Amino acid sequence: MNTHELLNEAARKIRVSEKILILTGAGISAESGVPTFRAGDNVWQGMPFQELSSAKMVNEDLPLVWEWFDYRRGVVAECSPNEAHVAIAEAEHSGRFAEFTLVTQNVDGLHRDAGSKNLIELHGHINTARCLSCRELISVLEIPSEDRPPTCPSCDDSMRPHVVLFGENLDEDNLNSAFEKAETCDVCVVIGTSSVVYPASSIPQIAKRSGAFCIEVNPQETDLSGMFDICLRMNAVESIPKLFGRVEGEE
Repeated sequence: MNTHELLNEAARKIRVSEKILILTGAGISAESGVPTFRAGDNVWQGMPFQELSSAKMVNEDLPLVWEWFDYRRGVVAECSPNEAHVAIAEAEHSGRFAEFTLVTQNVDGLHRDAGSKNLIELHGHINTARCLSCRELISVLEIPSEDRPPTCPSCDDSMRPHVVLFGENLDEDNLNSAFEKAETCDVCVVIGTSSVVYPASSIPQIAKRSGAFCIEVNPQETDLSGMFDICLRMNAVESIPKLFGRVEGEE
């Protein structure tokens, strides 16, 4: 089948789905202008991104970590949800699906800004701070910019960005929720992820083993492309609104 036919067939599968799971990665946000770790210059103020965004750096220089994440927040603040983010949110609120689950590896909050509600943020959220001791969560937007690192209002310990850093494990509750939805969905759509970051990469594999129809949306082939029923070599903005729109030939 050509790309047009593949797109229409994928849209048909989504149309008859009752329980859908969507997994998004950096690619969908890159189309809104959010920089990725895997593209371009990966150094900030002479330090590699992976070092700045590491659990080790939280222990060694928490103020620098905050400086780095404040910079990242400033970049993200200039970006807006794109047509793909909006189409996903509209599909969730359409009432067409018995279960609609969105799992994202992104920390930028663009899915939230687009209106998505049933959202599992595997890697946390860049606009949230977490206490090092009691783990209380607070919106960074409520904390004065000069308060770095912020002080927890409950226990007076320092707070850190509420994101999963290099060297840390994902939140088990979030991950298990994603796995459970993968086991029960009938369609799994993976958008803009390289499929190399474990354990998120196991989500579509679980869905496939459980009998789901799996669709990959990515301009590039990935390590998992061979397991998908349909691979759309398209970007998210041009494909996702069509996937969740009207299927050609149907009234």
